[in-house]
Amino acid sequence: MTAFVGVRNMLRWVADRGAAEIITGIAGEITTDFLRWDRFDKTPRVAHHTPLGVVELMPVSDGREYSFKYVNGHPANPARGLQTVTAFGVLADMDSGYPVLVSEMTVLTALRTAAMSAVAARALAPPTARTHAMIGAGSQAEFQALALRDALGLERIRVWDVDPRAMAKLAGNLGPLGFHVALAASAADAVAGAEVVTTCTADKALATVLRDEMVVPGVHVNAIGGDCPGKTELDAGILERASVFVEYTPQTRVEGEIQQMPPDFPVTEMWRVLDGTAPGRTRPEEITVFDSVGFAVEDLAALRYLHQDVRGSRYVEDIDLVADPEDPKDLFGLCLSLDPVG
Repeated sequence: MTAFVGVRNMLRWVADRGAAEIITGIAGEITTDFLRWDRFDKTPRVAHHTPLGVVELMPVSDGREYSFKYVNGHPANPARGLQTVTAFGVLADMDSGYPVLVSEMTVLTALRTAAMSAVAARALAPPTARTHAMIGAGSQAEFQALALRDALGLERIRVWDVDPRAMAKLAGNLGPLGFHVALAASAADAVAGAEVVTTCTADKALATVLRDEMVVPGVHVNAIGGDCPGKTELDAGILERASVFVEYTPQTRVEGEIQQMPPDFPVTEMWRVLDGTAPGRTRPEEITVFDSVGFAVEDLAALRYLHQDVRGSRYVEDIDLVADPEDPKDLFGLCLSLDPVG
């Protein structure tokens, strides 16, 4: 039998444990895995694009565990009543090849993306940060707010979105959780006075939601919306002035903000900051950018954390996913072992 966590049980787990606690737990798993970066068999995600979006597979293994995530990105979906991003994932045992967990990953991806932002912010953001500006108030926004509050203590948020309903939704969700949310009149208004800026928009285009003149010395930019070819959020001038940090360079050069830059544009992978082989923020006036596109090692960490936390609990059920005959060489006999259903 294979463990299965569906949408209903995922939502129960998050409601009972609390999103902030789960984000913190996944952040710990991500940090552990980034500190053993060389043990992973890594590859950029396999993507299939259409004019309306992209469908991707994200595989990775450390020799003991294997995981993959199926994920899409279709920015026009909300107009049809559908999510922009949906996902599911599999965690498997490498010794046997058997899947041990199948899980929904639309919610879990939001949690792990926020967890990765927390890991990066602890290493890169100015320690005196007090205000968090958010450009984009869609599905990821509340998770990001929780992550950066945990990482940096940021409870003051200034938000801008082209959709006023999205801003109202964010304020309504975060207000009861102790955040102080100000609705900005523009992106420039949102970032004014903020030490940390998160961009998380969904438009599949070479957009400039954060212009060069908006970013002053000392700011940390958490850029998470540019995550496929032809989709960016930052003015290239910001990147030219900043120290830029990425997850996995071969993937980010194709999908991230740095797709705008020459192939030799210098970046630092986050695992090197975490293990001390490369510096993070080095001076108060430095601009740092975390060019986050999401990487499979983070998905493996999230699936492992989920599997360990829900094993044997009411949040998981067993499914009959893999044919498992009593005689491993007699698969045909298994086909004959049950009475036909009329």
